[in-house]
Amino acid sequence: MLDRQILAILREVDRAGSVTAAAERLNLSQSALSHTVRKFEERCGVEIWTKKGRSLRFTQAGQHLLSLAQRLLPQFEDAERVLADFAAGRRGALRAGMECHPCQAWLMRMTARYLTQWPDVDVDVRTAFRFDGLAALLDNEIDLLVTPDPIETPDVLFTPVFDYELVLVVHDAHPLAARGVARPEDLRVEELITVPVGLERLDVYTRFLVPAHCRPLRHKTAETTDLMLQLVAARRGVTVLPDWLVREDGAGLPVRCVRLGNEGIGKSIHLGVRRGEESVDYIAGFLALARTTDR
Repeated sequence: MLDRQILAILREVDRAGSVTAAAERLNLSQSALSHTVRKFEERCGVEIWTKKGRSLRFTQAGQHLLSLAQRLLPQFEDAERVLADFAAGRRGALRAGMECHPCQAWLMRMTARYLTQWPDVDVDVRTAFRFDGLAALLDNEIDLLVTPDPIETPDVLFTPVFDYELVLVVHDAHPLAARGVARPEDLRVEELITVPVGLERLDVYTRFLVPAHCRPLRHKTAETTDLMLQLVAARRGVTVLPDWLVREDGAGLPVRCVRLGNEGIGKSIHLGVRRGEESVDYIAGFLALARTTDR
């Protein structure tokens, strides 16, 4: 009684916000889509959605089917992708996603080395920094998650691949450059530049400023680490980045790394894979290569 087409229709209607837009995405006429839904409702004796003017609202039965579609369709699509890879003679395809801006530089270097060592494997890198990476991994939307903040769960295996330290980046002429260590209260007079994510995801807040009940004078965001470093070099503020990234991307710029507190803020990049898939050869190959990649 339940087929994949009706699940695809519900997912697209939810994504697109209207029947017309969903029909276009599915390459169907609006009448054909509506007919399919109506026949399904008649066969099952339930309503999937109700309409009032241009607005559309899922019924309780429709919400149940939508939840099912969101869980099952990515798994169907993943299975089809794997089968297509086998049919084309490829070993597989690795879809990697990340949850932090600095991860991108490391992953790009990793990807170049990996493609050389595994020429029969395709790599698709998702740079959606604000997405829920763990949910994407569990829903088969990605195969590997790069994150500095692993969340322990029975279904995912996280492997630490390298350690680093978050540092405050200041201009060479900044008073903190000579001191070498910053206290939380030092940032009360600074304009802090960070990546555009919630404060709860910024270690400089959760592990440095908030425990000391301090806030920067001003806070603004920048989309790329290159821009963040350029702003610091132009004395437009200070920023917090991994020490290894500053050494690489900040070379030649008048910037200096300053430790955040006497102990510093230590972090690790972790790679997450669905438990049981760590032994798949091309995934195991990526994990092994990651553990030997220089920072």
